[in-house]
Amino acid sequence: MLTEERRQVILEQLDRDGKVVVAELSASLDVSLDTVRRDLQELAEAGRVRRVHGGALPAAIGSRPYAVRREQAPAAKAAIARATAGLLRDGQVILLDAGTTTLEVARHLPLDLQAAVITNSPPIAVALAEHPSVEVTVLGGTLDKSAHALVGAATVAALRSVRADVLILGVCSLHPEIGITVLDLEESYVKRAMIENAAEVVAVSSAEKLGSAGTFVVGSVHELTHLVTDSSPAVDLDPYRSLGVRVIEA
Repeated sequence: MLTEERRQVILEQLDRDGKVVVAELSASLDVSLDTVRRDLQELAEAGRVRRVHGGALPAAIGSRPYAVRREQAPAAKAAIARATAGLLRDGQVILLDAGTTTLEVARHLPLDLQAAVITNSPPIAVALAEHPSVEVTVLGGTLDKSAHALVGAATVAALRSVRADVLILGVCSLHPEIGITVLDLEESYVKRAMIENAAEVVAVSSAEKLGSAGTFVVGSVHELTHLVTDSSPAVDLDPYRSLGVRVIEA
């Protein structure tokens, strides 16, 4: 088998099973462990997989530019947003994380909802500026231009004085074993602080992000109370349910 053919087989197995193990690939492809490790490393350098100890997982997709992500899967994001908005109640303090799906949640908040929204996302604040009955607070911090989000020590410090009823968490990558992960260290600190200061945590994610892994771990799946995602026959949601997460398919 040629190198490119072998790597295509690896990618197909990764897509089918959600992970690959070095020892199993070595046996099934009849090549050495070093050959498999070299294949995975080069696939990782090309952004095709995420290397982990003993194998690989699907690569995170959150590195796409914000403007590109904002235009992707509008119907799925709208469905996720409607389902998420249905979980919110009058009188709540809502932490609304930065992201393109959470932006859609902001746009779908009922016009009669009376709540307080705290966010690190300037686009979300602008989207809610005309909402008749939602109070909006923007956290301080340094603007991450690539994510359109406020991050840094000032953001984390501001979150320490917040106690939210619910957090709507934007997801870069989510894996039942690895947990909640992102590609940026500063973003991981902000998301960690948000989770620590919310009674309920609702992760919103398109199905394509499930089963993938980024560089920096935010927390475990156990810390989520809900996962709202779009329906996809290619994604097995039972591992999240078995961890105690209420899964809502929009």
